[in-house]
Amino acid sequence: MQLCVALDLPSKEENLALIDKIKDYDVWLKVGLRSYIRDGEEFLKDIKKINPDFKIFLDLKLYDIPNTMADAAESIMSLGVDMFNVHASAGKRAMKEVMSRLEPYENRPIVLAVTALTSFNEDEFGEVYGDTISKKADQFAKDAYESGLDGVVCSAYESSSIKNITNKTFMTLTPGIRPFGEDSGDQQRVADVAFAKSVDVDFIVVGRPIYNSKNPADVLKRILEQM
Repeated sequence: MQLCVALDLPSKEENLALIDKIKDYDVWLKVGLRSYIRDGEEFLKDIKKINPDFKIFLDLKLYDIPNTMADAAESIMSLGVDMFNVHASAGKRAMKEVMSRLEPYENRPIVLAVTALTSFNEDEFGEVYGDTISKKADQFAKDAYESGLDGVVCSAYESSSIKNITNKTFMTLTPGIRPFGEDSGDQQRVADVAFAKSVDVDFIVVGRPIYNSKNPADVLKRILEQM
């Protein structure tokens, strides 16, 4: 299991200050939609200036027609990130097109597919997708696996089932981790580190419990000890 720290602070300067505090730890950094739209490619370069060994997960959740998704995926190759994601609900044709476009590149990033956003509860999800979270998460994961992706983004509660219907090396990344019982905020399907570990999650994403702390490095260290 690896830890991915979410960089979701209100400004580039605050994110960089957080990174500087945790620069000596072997963790991934997640750059999400707000941070990337606001700060762009330059922010990715700034991260590497602090510690060139940091691995970056670009969390943009690509969702469009197949050719546009593949174009975007190919553009991501020039950014030097280590992982990015797409929406599985874009369909198998789109996911296959993305992977086909990346095939000529050596050392391509890890590509994950989002199954069900962890902000959904069952009723909300059913209104949009017409089925239960567990059933659709399994289906989306199977679609991603058959399309050649490396894994999925899901809650910890879907991880075991997804690995059973794909294989143990098919990665699961879980947002919404609350390591010390913190408030779940806008997340619905949250879990702690111990549970994520018990269901063979490969990456856990932690944001607010780290960056809202007075001592982010101490919280990060405690999480790594739990892992």
